[in-house]
Amino acid sequence: MNKKEANQITGGLSKPSKMPGYAYNIPATRCKVGAKLVKVPGSVCHGCYALKGRYRFRNVKEALERRYQATMNNPNWIHGMVYLIQVSKKKEFRWHDSGDVQSLDHLLRIFQVCELTPDVKHWLPTREAGILSTIDPRMVPDNLIIRLSATKVDGPAPKSWPWTSTVTTAQASCPAPKQGNECKDCRACWDKKIQNVSYGKH
Repeated sequence: MNKKEANQITGGLSKPSKMPGYAYNIPATRCKVGAKLVKVPGSVCHGCYALKGRYRFRNVKEALERRYQATMNNPNWIHGMVYLIQVSKKKEFRWHDSGDVQSLDHLLRIFQVCELTPDVKHWLPTREAGILSTIDPRMVPDNLIIRLSATKVDGPAPKSWPWTSTVTTAQASCPAPKQGNECKDCRACWDKKIQNVSYGKH
């Protein structure tokens, strides 16, 4: 396999300017829980950033949909993802800067990608509490942290999963807004020693 083939298989990686490494995204319109929450004022998905700005450009929407179709339908997706993550030579990877886990099968395939890239730390934020309820946290690969997101702005962190994230209108723990909207040296989102990361509402 080469990079061109891997990009064709997976739809390619994304490179959010905030992140220290690469990411993988699919359309926010494909979110399961998020598609419901986006209609609810006061929810963390209301006013979703991944439904605005550059995400509305035709070429971006087409790229997101290509990744979704590849994720769901290409039998070589796992190997393509592993190849691209390895050749990126980055130590951190983010799943779904847009979109979310689609099913248990999807989550288990992400687990396989993580297991085959043991030198990379993976972070997967999700609102799919129902899918997480079907697995034991001990099933999660050591190099992957899944953070279950609170559903309401200024709401409590979920209690059903060990690692969480919240959105607040008060003081947030995420330092990005104070440093050019970039992670810089912060790796809290990837750190299993940190139970909850709070983000400022934006």
